[in-house]
Amino acid sequence: MRTIKQLHQPIIDQCKNNSAKAQMQLYNLYSKAMFLVALRYVKDKFIAEDVMQDAFIKGFKNIHKYNNEVAFGAWLKRIVINQSIDEIKKKKLELIALNEEVFKIENENDWQIESTSSIDEIVFIINQLKEKYRLVLSLYLLEGYDHQEIATILNITENTSRTHLLRGKKILKEQLKNKSYANGY
Repeated sequence: MRTIKQLHQPIIDQCKNNSAKAQMQLYNLYSKAMFLVALRYVKDKFIAEDVMQDAFIKGFKNIHKYNNEVAFGAWLKRIVINQSIDEIKKKKLELIALNEEVFKIENENDWQIESTSSIDEIVFIINQLKEKYRLVLSLYLLEGYDHQEIATILNITENTSRTHLLRGKKILKEQLKNKSYANGY
């Protein structure tokens, strides 16, 4: 049985030769998933559509750089995430660097939550947070980026990334706790 990577490789190879038909096939295979990734960041369907389209254009222009080190979907997803972050930056979102002496580092690996909340409910609450917390939580928890990568992507310091993560985590826990009390748990 062939893997997805093996099934899609001939299409990717044709895209490297500028085949419009292959580009459309690849677009049809990945567009829905990439739209959802963009939407998670930009929070607007129309902007997410534009971001996804721009990411595909960038991906097709740079497809010769794709060298099978990771799955094509993961490679494209990184382009979509970067394109989403660029779109947010264009809107002049200011991630304010915090005074680094003010915060204390807590255990950022402690994600124990006494809650009966589902993953969907947790993601919903993350999506309701202030932009600076939502972006860092999404990049850290959902995408698996580390603080160095987040700092580079968002053009903030690693300490600011850690602070946003810890504060976002605290708010998330409070929201989940409040939800549990409201539901009688």
